[in-house]
Amino acid sequence: MAASGTYGKTQVCAGIVGYADLTLGAAVEKVLEAMIAAGGGRFRGIRFITASHPDQAAWGSMVSRPEGLLTDRHVREGFARLAPLGLSLDAWMYHTQLGELVDLARAFPETQIVLDHVGGAIGVGRYAGKRDEVFPVWKASIQQIAKCPNVVVKLGGLAMCLLGYDFHLRPKPPSSEQAAAAWRPYIETCIEAFGPNRCMFESNFPPDKGQCSYPVIFNAFKRLSAQYNEAEKTALFSKTATDFYRLKLES
Repeated sequence: MAASGTYGKTQVCAGIVGYADLTLGAAVEKVLEAMIAAGGGRFRGIRFITASHPDQAAWGSMVSRPEGLLTDRHVREGFARLAPLGLSLDAWMYHTQLGELVDLARAFPETQIVLDHVGGAIGVGRYAGKRDEVFPVWKASIQQIAKCPNVVVKLGGLAMCLLGYDFHLRPKPPSSEQAAAAWRPYIETCIEAFGPNRCMFESNFPPDKGQCSYPVIFNAFKRLSAQYNEAEKTALFSKTATDFYRLKLES
C-alpha cells in the first residue's frame, strides 16, 4: 500500500525481517524460500532469539529457551541456509551468551549478523547492583565480537528493565539528558569497538516505553551522537541500517 504512492512518499516495510525456526535444520530452507516469495522483494532476513538464563523467569520472561542454541547442530544447519539465500540474522541474547555469537560469526564469516540491544547487559536478579562488575565483562565480549567483520550492532533497547535502571520506579520518567547519561557507557563502547559504519540506532518499542517515551529515546540518541561528524551521524541514524538491510529508499 505504501509503495503504491497513494499515501505519499512515506515508505513502510522497505525491508522485512521475519522469523524462522532454525532448529528445523536444513528443512528451514523451504520456510525461508516461502518468506522470500511472500515478501515481494522486501524480505531481508530473520530474527532468531536465543536469550536464555536460569534466572530469567524471575525477571518476568514468559519464554524459556534451551541454553546453547547457537551451538546446536540443527540450528547451525539452518543458519547455514541464510547466506546462500542472501539473508541476514538479527541476534538477541544476554551478555552471558555473547561468546556463542563470536563462535558463530567466525564459523560463518559470509553470513551478515546484527547484534540487537547492545548485547543484552543484565542488571537484574543476581546482577542487580553489580554494574561495575558486569560492565567490563560485557565490554570485553563486545570488543571480541567487533573483530568479526560480518557483525554490526544495534544501539538501543537500553530502556528495558533488564539493564537494571530504576527509571520506571521514579515519580517522573527520565529526560533525554538523564537517559543519555545512563546509556553513554554502552553506546560509546559499541561505537568505539565497531565504528559508526557498523552501528545503528534502533527503536525498541513497545518494550522501552516502560521507562520513557519514544521522543526521549531519540533525543537521547541525538545527544549521544553530538560529538560525531555529519557522515558518522548519518551512518548511526540511517546509512548503516540502509546498507545492512539493503534498502532502496526514494528521496
